[in-house]
Amino acid sequence: MFNNKIYIYPSHDTATGTREDDLGSHFNMMDYHVLSMDSVGGAFTDNGVALHIKNVAWAGRQMWAPDAAFANNTYYLYFPAKDKKMCFELALQQVKTRAGPFVAEKGPIKNSYSIDPCVFKDDDGKFHMYFGGIWGGQLQRWNSNQYDSSAQNRKPDEPAILPHMRD
Repeated sequence: MFNNKIYIYPSHDTATGTREDDLGSHFNMMDYHVLSMDSVGGAFTDNGVALHIKNVAWAGRQMWAPDAAFANNTYYLYFPAKDKKMCFELALQQVKTRAGPFVAEKGPIKNSYSIDPCVFKDDDGKFHMYFGGIWGGQLQRWNSNQYDSSAQNRKPDEPAILPHMRD
């Protein structure tokens, strides 16, 4: 909640006609809208497109679920998208107003990948970003910050793949 309003940044999926699979290949998600409301269950306002994939030079498709944060009088939106090689990367957008439109940085955040960013402000004021998702999120394909397109999910007797964190 910011300034007594609730803001939601949904990914906006459209039909592709592609058969559904566990990797999410059928998802299109070309933009984010900004929705706002005064209370849970109340009427909402669609503030329009916050960012479209055509305005993210490095991105190819699939802008999955983002997360938002506020610091230094600036609103930040952290988002995943597949690059032109169909590899998920995480990126940052910033703006002075909560409703956007946002302007994406020129490239993805270094050493970030996969999906589901979650930004956390610690008690010491430092921000951290957690991220990661297997299968469609591709986390299983990353080892030591290197992408391996042939990597598979872990076997039942192997340690689980855990989310990653960046400061």
